[in-house]
Amino acid sequence: SLCFERNKIESQMAEESEKPGRKADEAVDEEEEEEDLEKLQAEIARMEAEAERITKEAEELDKKKKDAEAKRAGTSAAAAPAAGGDGSKPARDNCSIYVGQVDYSTTPEELLAHFEACGTVERVTIVCDKFTGKPKGFAYLEFENESSVENALKLDESEFKGRQLKITHKRVNQPGMAGGPPRGRGGF
Repeated sequence: SLCFERNKIESQMAEESEKPGRKADEAVDEEEEEEDLEKLQAEIARMEAEAERITKEAEELDKKKKDAEAKRAGTSAAAAPAAGGDGSKPARDNCSIYVGQVDYSTTPEELLAHFEACGTVERVTIVCDKFTGKPKGFAYLEFENESSVENALKLDESEFKGRQLKITHKRVNQPGMAGGPPRGRGGF
């Protein structure tokens, strides 16, 4: 019975010696979990701050865009009646020119450089063949205001890349004005 009690005491001591080890391991695991949790919370806070910053930037850009559109709408509303009389012609057509006899190797940047002295160019369109993709030899330029168009018209017959440019106001098709008799066979 002495052996039995001795074995029992040794087993209890072994269990007790194992318990603090387990507790120590569990404590280390809990500390690691707490550190991981803190890191995750810090990362979440950083991501939320970044999302808030991006949202503010997007709102600012939207506001600037709306302001620019309102400004553009206000200037176009004022410019259309003054230029067209009845206001039926879009204002940007009044700020656009046709450029003919453009060299086929011309880039929009080169045309922009040629006309930059006239005023702010908002758009350069070099017309290309829809099947081959090659330039047709003419372009349209849209300026910020009509005074720039008047300056650009003064460059009519100027030389560009060895060719004499033909510059006129952009022609606008009038709706309902076909310009001739109806076409077709007309018979039964």
